[in-house]
Amino acid sequence: MSNNEKLLKKARMLSYHEKMFQCPICGGAMKVERMASLECENRHCYDISRQGYVNLLNHSSKTKYDKALFEARKMISSSGFFGPLIEGISNRLIQMQKQKLPESGKPLRLLDAGCGEGSHLSAIGHNLQEKGHKPNVIGVGMDIAKEGIAMAAKTYSDPMWCVADLSQCPFADEQFNYILNILSPSNYSEFRRLLTSDGMLVKVIPGGLYLQELRALFYTGTGKETYSNDGTMKLFSRHFERSGFEELRYHVILDSEQVKQLIHMTPLSWSASPEVIERMSDGEMEVTADFTLLYGWK
Repeated sequence: MSNNEKLLKKARMLSYHEKMFQCPICGGAMKVERMASLECENRHCYDISRQGYVNLLNHSSKTKYDKALFEARKMISSSGFFGPLIEGISNRLIQMQKQKLPESGKPLRLLDAGCGEGSHLSAIGHNLQEKGHKPNVIGVGMDIAKEGIAMAAKTYSDPMWCVADLSQCPFADEQFNYILNILSPSNYSEFRRLLTSDGMLVKVIPGGLYLQELRALFYTGTGKETYSNDGTMKLFSRHFERSGFEELRYHVILDSEQVKQLIHMTPLSWSASPEVIERMSDGEMEVTADFTLLYGWK
């Protein structure tokens, strides 16, 4: 498929679902114009890129989440590091959908807020389509980092991708059945606005032992060798009616190249010295994956 054909396919998908969007500047309704841009009723215009994503930021954004970090995360995802996490989320959503049999014929709308390079949303959407929700799964991924969204749009064809600010989400009210927020900042007021009346937020936060091997070496003598997610859990419960949580912990053995990619992927390495990073990336390592999955009703 040529680039022009890919762009046209993305534009048609956006056109079909244009009522999901609202202008992040004025809140006006949006339409796809000339299969080239999303434009609101007040003429605020956002071009559809050659890769097929839409940049809906109305301000410039600088972030440490660069192309190298997202390439590293893509490689770690493809290694299966996040496999049990993806399965856990998928199985929970499939279970939830089976309890909504009267609505099973309706499309399921799924937003990944802070989707990065898109691997989590793509895998979960695929699992839902194959194992659970047969009619249709409409996936939307948003992130403030343009590099991640560009990679997502280039790699995964089905979901819709947009560069957007979490504080000004470019979507109309009550558009999503589920919102995923995986190892990413939250905006609970926007999440409540975007979820349907019976919608659910799925937030994944690091457990106390997440990447403890890296933390112990990066933060030796700083008092940050250990981590607690208690504050994040309390904040979640103040905004959403928590229907429970799951703790998921497992160990993964990574070869030297995968260790290098893991170090590049995680913000834990941002304050580490080059000498420590170089020493860690020499050889195989067993690392701890430790996640807390929070489920909350609107």
